[in-house]
Amino acid sequence: MITDMEINRFATQSLQDVRLLHILSAALEAVDPFKAVKKYLPNLEGHVFGLGVGKAAIPMMDALVEQIPLSGGLAVTKFASGIHRERYTILEGGHPIPDARSFYAGEQVLEFVSRLSEDDTLVCLISGGGSALVTAPYVPLEDLQTLTSLLLSSGARIDEINILRRQLDRIKGGGLARATKARIISLILSDVIGNPLEAIASGPTAPDPTTKADALMILEKYFPDLTTETRRHRDSLNSVTQWLHGSKELIIDDTVFARVQNMIIGDNKLAAQAALKQAEYEGFHAEILTNELQGEARARGAELAQTLRVSISSKPRPFCLVLGGETTVTMQGNGKGGRNQELALAAVNELRDIENVFLITLATDGDDGPTDAAGAVVTGQSARRAEKLGLDAAAYLSHNDSYPFFQALGDLLMTGPTGTNVNDLIFLFAW
Repeated sequence: MITDMEINRFATQSLQDVRLLHILSAALEAVDPFKAVKKYLPNLEGHVFGLGVGKAAIPMMDALVEQIPLSGGLAVTKFASGIHRERYTILEGGHPIPDARSFYAGEQVLEFVSRLSEDDTLVCLISGGGSALVTAPYVPLEDLQTLTSLLLSSGARIDEINILRRQLDRIKGGGLARATKARIISLILSDVIGNPLEAIASGPTAPDPTTKADALMILEKYFPDLTTETRRHRDSLNSVTQWLHGSKELIIDDTVFARVQNMIIGDNKLAAQAALKQAEYEGFHAEILTNELQGEARARGAELAQTLRVSISSKPRPFCLVLGGETTVTMQGNGKGGRNQELALAAVNELRDIENVFLITLATDGDDGPTDAAGAVVTGQSARRAEKLGLDAAAYLSHNDSYPFFQALGDLLMTGPTGTNVNDLIFLFAW
């Protein structure tokens, strides 16, 4: 049963309809990491150790310790300030850029798993964000930070970024599995389109199908001419490139993965299906359009606004169209926002003066880019409401400044950290 407290965290100035709030809440409820771990955790005997890595690490570890008496446990997550557990240790890492805390966490993770024996079982609880929260890089941390920041601002997809991360880190690309003798059970909450095991948290317990040559191709794609970069950026990129050229490909013993069992326990499709079911219950004609939305956020926002406009005349109302995936943002200004907010901002003028429509974007972790908002709400009145406040949607979009735009309208989704992470959801409503 979804409580009023749970649904009210989705309310904004424009978003008050309890039916819509129920639909958003149902999507997150379906990918609750605590419940997912309890559902999929197999029966285990002997000495069992737990390792949680990612934004959902704490609720996943809480479920594990409720089910099994652990011989030891460690969790690394993004928001850990003031949180303490008696039965396992909690560390905080940096995200989306790895920092000194991430580096320390990486050392602690490797030390933790390296102590385990062949008679032990290690339950790995993996969720999105793990790539940045835990790192043990082969290159200087500062160079890894610069690379990550540049890739994020260049519109690189997460699967492309993680190709580089796997080649530059001792934990990723199956490195965690190689660092321990224990049997491994990995329960994985996916934040990557299509659920490729090697891409979720950069695949600490999965073999890496890519090579250093693939990583170099990503660098060439986004940084073809290093002379255009600042000296600091150029030096860091050169450091990474030289390491990739100079180091030998690891000879991987794939027999390591014979003692690893990887299981996906939640993903974007599950959240979208729950939203669909709730929408139908609330009386909407509901449809999932895709779970693989990608591309430039502002382009997708304009396209989805057009989809909503066309659907008004072609679909029975009220309707709810659900999309899932993860877009990217190529920075053109120095504003504040995230991909979900930017997608929404691109739809504002496209939906001008259309009655009874909503476009809602939601980062399922409650954490859209480097902001404390989960997304934003757009209606047919958003453009005129903004103009009355002296705000020009196109100007704010040109500076990637979506957060203050929607903040002024009171239409930021402020859910707080949700404890889960399965990509993004976009909802198109009309009645």
